[in-house]
Amino acid sequence: MGRTRNLRRAGALSLRFLIVGAVSTAIEIAAFNLLMLAGVGPVAAKVIASLIALVNAYFGNREWAFRSRSRTGAGRQMLRFLFVNAVCTGAGAAGVWGGARALEAIYGEAGPVGLNIVNLVSIAFVTVLRFALYHFFVFPPTRPIPATERPSGRLGP
Repeated sequence: MGRTRNLRRAGALSLRFLIVGAVSTAIEIAAFNLLMLAGVGPVAAKVIASLIALVNAYFGNREWAFRSRSRTGAGRQMLRFLFVNAVCTGAGAAGVWGGARALEAIYGEAGPVGLNIVNLVSIAFVTVLRFALYHFFVFPPTRPIPATERPSGRLGP
């Protein structure tokens, strides 16, 4: 019975994370394309768009997806969130940079369609990385009290 409940909880957590991620991804893609239209280069557009989507991601994950996790140490949690997202933004930007260079080497240029495909591939990779880091590092599960430390309800030893 406990295993089924744990699977259901993990599924619900994953679904909430994916919904927050989908909204953040839509924000990121829209910002990426608007910045590209404004003449910003693809790597800079990726970084700026990721930072814009980051605001939605933080509040969505903290207040909804991982709401059952520990609420203590909000400052530390914010620093971890920023660190994880700096790593993930760097990984995403590196993916866009590498993909753009590959498209230029193969086709002579990296057009908007190619850059959007590269961006989506980088988002997919970073999503898996981000979930693992959020789950274990940013919003870790609360630790259960070991059986030896639980109150027994008895008055004596």
